[in-house]
Amino acid sequence: MAGPEDPLPRGRIRRTMPLAGFTARAAGGRMVAGLREKAGEAGAVARFHERTAAGYAELLGHSKGVLMKAGQMLSMVDVSSVGNGGFSSYQRALSRLQENAPPMDPALAMEVLQADLGRPAGEVFAEFTDKPMAAASIGQVHRAVLHDGRQVAVKIQYPGAADAIRADLANTELLATFFRLAVSASGTALQANPQQSAREIAARIAEELDYRHEAANVTAFGELYQGHPFIRIPEVIDEASGDRVLTMTYLDGLDWIEAQRADQDLKNTWAEVIYRFVIGSFQHANLFHGDPHPGNYRFGLDGRVGFVDFGCVKVLPERQRRKFCQLNRATADGRKHDLRRLMVETGYFADDSTLTADDVYQVIAELCYEWIAPQPVTYTQDTTKRAIHAMLDIRSPDHPTRRMSLPDDFVFLTRTSLCMNPILTKLGATLYARSIIDDMHGVAEPITPLGKQHAAWVRQRGLPCGLDPHDHP
Repeated sequence: MAGPEDPLPRGRIRRTMPLAGFTARAAGGRMVAGLREKAGEAGAVARFHERTAAGYAELLGHSKGVLMKAGQMLSMVDVSSVGNGGFSSYQRALSRLQENAPPMDPALAMEVLQADLGRPAGEVFAEFTDKPMAAASIGQVHRAVLHDGRQVAVKIQYPGAADAIRADLANTELLATFFRLAVSASGTALQANPQQSAREIAARIAEELDYRHEAANVTAFGELYQGHPFIRIPEVIDEASGDRVLTMTYLDGLDWIEAQRADQDLKNTWAEVIYRFVIGSFQHANLFHGDPHPGNYRFGLDGRVGFVDFGCVKVLPERQRRKFCQLNRATADGRKHDLRRLMVETGYFADDSTLTADDVYQVIAELCYEWIAPQPVTYTQDTTKRAIHAMLDIRSPDHPTRRMSLPDDFVFLTRTSLCMNPILTKLGATLYARSIIDDMHGVAEPITPLGKQHAAWVRQRGLPCGLDPHDHP
């Protein structure tokens, strides 16, 4: 039994049954609500979804581990435009998990810190704030001050989280149950086969348990973006970090709620910074940041953005990195036959597939529409709808995506595209998206002030662009 120092339910049955029971009740309740609405009770289905969504978010929030991580992932993909729109209530409820995860008791946090670092908090820090500034699926973050005066953020892992998550990752039915609820709520033929990409998802989530691994990720990104004019990366404090505690220099800035109230020019600047960070790291190196949600961003009034969570990072094999950049270039240039060939080479489908060059371009062009649209582009709900339709809303038996298989290396690349669009939409961003991808690939000079600063930094650092010259047609 879980005790006060181990508050998470353990074991495959104990982790699966609450969600499975909730899902079964939700499916039955949705049917009853539908019948009531047909009988003349207006709004019965909407009210059912509102009630169920609140309970579901609470269940995931207290489950921690993979359940809450899955809820956070789904909350960043706005699926209200697919199916019957029934999942919009769940998306709104799940979005609260980004900032309002239930925290652990301060005394318990201090116990974890002392056990991991071998010293009490008072010896490590001159000041330590008991109340966490953020609480998430695996750990929570506290403000502190080192004895040399540096402001830091201290991430502390929940007791029992590692064991619970490892059990979850071995329990494929848990994730399958989660997606069945999404399908049931949306009333669509949403493709939801977690086994297809289970290995890749499990690998990334498992790495988030290893704070030493995350510290190495932070250092790698810090080295890559050393001296960057508008991308900020924290510095790891090695002497105050361990297996379950990670201390980094504190990056100040507005949070997501405050950022949305800023003037539009500043929001456009932040949007371009985010865009360049998300697509830039795998243009200049093999690194890819796989957790794009605004709780991980700190928005500076000077236009800079800080990125503060590096638990979910994919290191792309060089062959796949280059092929993916070439695939993006073929999409931007409208080279349909090259696009089909590259998708075969990267593992989306076999060469003898019935998918035509027009079929695959239809899907990828919807996902990357902002590259081929008249410039500049303003991100709206239509942006999200197009991307969702391309990858998820596949009720039609003839939808090309039904004949594709997402390569393991690209699972989080696709997720990032689906999650970045809602962020840019919330900011109401207007961007020269085509120019950004062009100058990142090295096929054109930048036209924006940020682009020119970035290009100068790339030249100063001697970094490669996304494509080698012989990769160009």
